[in-house]
Amino acid sequence: MSVDTPKPPPSGPRAEQKRRAIVRAAREQFLRAGFGVGMDAIATAAGVSKVTVYNHFGSKEALFSAVIAGALDEPLAGESSAALERLPDAEDLRAALLEAARSWVHAVRDDEDVAALRALVAAEGHRFPALADAWRHHGPEGHHPALADALRALDAQGRLRIPDLRTALLQLYSLLVFPHMVFGTYGTRVDDDLTERLLVGGVDMFLGHYAPDAHRPAGPSSPAV
Repeated sequence: MSVDTPKPPPSGPRAEQKRRAIVRAAREQFLRAGFGVGMDAIATAAGVSKVTVYNHFGSKEALFSAVIAGALDEPLAGESSAALERLPDAEDLRAALLEAARSWVHAVRDDEDVAALRALVAAEGHRFPALADAWRHHGPEGHHPALADALRALDAQGRLRIPDLRTALLQLYSLLVFPHMVFGTYGTRVDDDLTERLLVGGVDMFLGHYAPDAHRPAGPSSPAV
């Protein structure tokens, strides 16, 4: 093996247990003390040596990236993920997508750690550019395979027409989730009534835009826009 080849991280059940402990400890330490917290403190909180932390992650930036990945996955885990996986089999697609959207959005609203991590990126991103890079790298277009798989399946079935999956994912995030992220950044909360209106309107706009007949080319007699 070349001296320039990165050493692969430890593997196996015991290594995975340590990895989870390190990510959990790092998340707590980042939220408590910011990105400037030392790797010694993270290693102590995880009950491992600093060498072990570096063997698993290589750098603090990579460790923060793993923390971000785990935090962003949580709102679309469990019930939310199951609701998304059922979409391709749903007879009433609108009702099923609304059910999935409600579960997803309410999980986002109630996840205080994700909100705190966003605030950390906003507060310290100028001093630590790797923070913002990690957040962008784990954005919606590269995450949550349950959502991407559901939209891909609906396109294959012909129930939706999605020529650009990445754009569709970002649009759905923008309609359903981003309003809560923006309000949360300013320490406020979208009330329940407005949340429901945003959910219903967002689902209807998304389904209307990606309906199979929404992309048919206009006929020669159609008025110009």
